Amino acid sequence: MSALNTDLYQLTMAAGYFANGKAGDTGTFEVLVRRLPKHRNFLLAAGLQQAAEYLTELQFRKDEIDYLRSLAAFKNAPPEFFDFLRKLRFTGDLFAMPEGTPLFSGEPMAIIRAPLIQAQLVETYLLSTFAFQTSIASKAARCVIASEGRSVVEFGSRRAHTPQAGVLAGRAAHIGGCLGTSNTEAGMRFGIPVFGTAAHSWTMAFPNEEEGFRRLQTLLGESTVFLIDTYDTLAGARLAAQLGRPLWGVRLDSGDLVTLSKKVRQILNDAGLSEAKIMATNDLDEYRLAQLIRDGAPIDAFGVGTQLATSADAPALSAVYKMVELKTGGTVHYTAKFSGEKSTLPAAKQVYRYPHCDMVALYDECNSAFQGEPLLQPVILNGELVEPLPPTIRSQAHAKAAVAALPAELRSLEESAPYDITISQRLLELAENVRTEHHLART
Repeated sequence: MSALNTDLYQLTMAAGYFANGKAGDTGTFEVLVRRLPKHRNFLLAAGLQQAAEYLTELQFRKDEIDYLRSLAAFKNAPPEFFDFLRKLRFTGDLFAMPEGTPLFSGEPMAIIRAPLIQAQLVETYLLSTFAFQTSIASKAARCVIASEGRSVVEFGSRRAHTPQAGVLAGRAAHIGGCLGTSNTEAGMRFGIPVFGTAAHSWTMAFPNEEEGFRRLQTLLGESTVFLIDTYDTLAGARLAAQLGRPLWGVRLDSGDLVTLSKKVRQILNDAGLSEAKIMATNDLDEYRLAQLIRDGAPIDAFGVGTQLATSADAPALSAVYKMVELKTGGTVHYTAKFSGEKSTLPAAKQVYRYPHCDMVALYDECNSAFQGEPLLQPVILNGELVEPLPPTIRSQAHAKAAVAALPAELRSLEESAPYDITISQRLLELAENVRTEHHLART
């Protein structure tokens, strides 16, 4: 990962901090989502693994520093600043919600405390990885809810915004509850089950459909999934039934999925293949899944692609990275933004979860005062991982249990009443004090 994978202004601010003697200050920043996207009642935190890897591996290469020296923006930067960058490593702390934890607006999902320059430089990467993977994991959770126990597989790599996004979409979707992914790199890197057999081009590559099917069955055996709608869906189903075992099932990728799936199911059953499964694809999302199930479609598994890998209906989160504390010379200054709807609360925080509500409190407020589950856990201390982060399958299990524990109305695919989030009295008082001090300083 390149240390230059950041916005220019992070680097110009770093040079300015260095030139103005603030390299020794300590900044505390938090990552949060200001508001939930439309129809989202919760989000699922994801992206922590990549955030932790980035922080623990952060360093500038010589060619990167040489490039910065060449930019006009740094012509007035002290020469010592570039020596500082050459030696820079992340030596701070990261606290975060475990991946797969339900998250609501205004709650910090991660807190970074580090020397100011370090904490500033990492903003762009952290926002990017947290926001993207959280979006995909949350979309996946909605698809899994809609599927009512049927398998959902992430199929969207070909439509992801970049090849790299496709890999991380597969990872995040698995955390959100998908059985697996079509992306083999995601499978290898993250231990995710991979799925997929053949496209329409396979069938077209042979003189006729029967030969294509036979060749595929010879290759894949019990993993065979016949894509039956290249020419005539019901004829394809009858051919699959004729060829029989070994066979996992068939896939439908076009047409009236309700009517076709019912007819295909009957064809398979009549051939004694009641165990053969039907998978459906074709631009699905959580709403289409829910409708197919309401209409009684006998579909066993869904492949969800474009809509999932891009979180198409909510492709961006209002995620922000805001300073909440600044320690200078042993004195802690609490910081906040007070501009209308973009206002923030000062100080490092903890989020406590109860069965039907959350409490956002100051990080140093004693848990015994609230008796809730503290969600922000130490991940990196003094630049070192506290312990290895869990594999995606454990994060998926955590997400499954945590989503199931949410109030039932929050699992609706439509917007419901907002989740109850309370701000502790001490945090409210501190915010008011900071606001007052800011007002007095301006006057």
